[in-house]
Formats: sequence, structure tokens, C-alpha cells
Amino acid sequence: MGPKHKRLKRKQRLVVAKHWARTYSGKNLVRGYRKHFGVDWLCAVSELQMLGYDIPEDYIKQLQMDEDSRRKANEERKRKREAEQVRENFSMDSDEYFYYIAGYTSGGAPFGITWEEWEQIRLSHKPT
Repeated sequence: MGPKHKRLKRKQRLVVAKHWARTYSGKNLVRGYRKHFGVDWLCAVSELQMLGYDIPEDYIKQLQMDEDSRRKANEERKRKREAEQVRENFSMDSDEYFYYIAGYTSGGAPFGITWEEWEQIRLSHKPT
């Protein structure tokens, strides 16, 4: 379990933060608040504004843009990771004739879905 000041709810944080902010000696109050109380950037800005601190609007906009970029990057990483897992779990065998080789006969001949059959399946299931 982490330090108590990182487990506080907003109402409790605001009470404690009044004293903390007055004694803060760092360069960036928002960064210090975020780290000390374990909240995200926009929560730190919001709570500091509730306490009466003036945070420049352009700084807030930059934080929002950074948060959006971080969120998009995380979503992209997650999407790539999921796609990679699907590829690992479903390693498909194919060649120039077969789109999907389901198996081989006892004589060694492949069987499965041809590229032509796959194209027909794909076109018949295309959303309109």
C-alpha cells in the first residue's frame, strides 16, 4: 500500500493540499501536486484551481493535448499488441493457390480455401 497522501479522496486531498501548497518549494506547482498526491495532470490543475491558484489557460490546453496524445499512443500500442497476439494464435498456412491450407491428405496434397473462394466469401460478406 502506498503513502497515505496518495490514497486520499478529493475532499480529503483538498484539505491537506492547502497546507502542502503553501509549503511547496519546487518550480512547478502542478507537477509537484500531481506527484505528491498521485493524481493525473488535469486533476491536479482542477484541484489547484479549486484551492484558488491561477493556472494559465495555455498551460491547461497543452496538458490536454499531451493527455490526448498519450491516450492515442496507448490505444495504438494496445491495438498492435492485440493484432500481434491474434497473428501468434492463428498462424495461417497459405501458398500461391490456397488462401488457407486446412491440412494435407495422406498423399501430401494440401486442401483448404483457395484464393478465388476466399475472394467470393469476402465479397459476399462485405457490409453494404
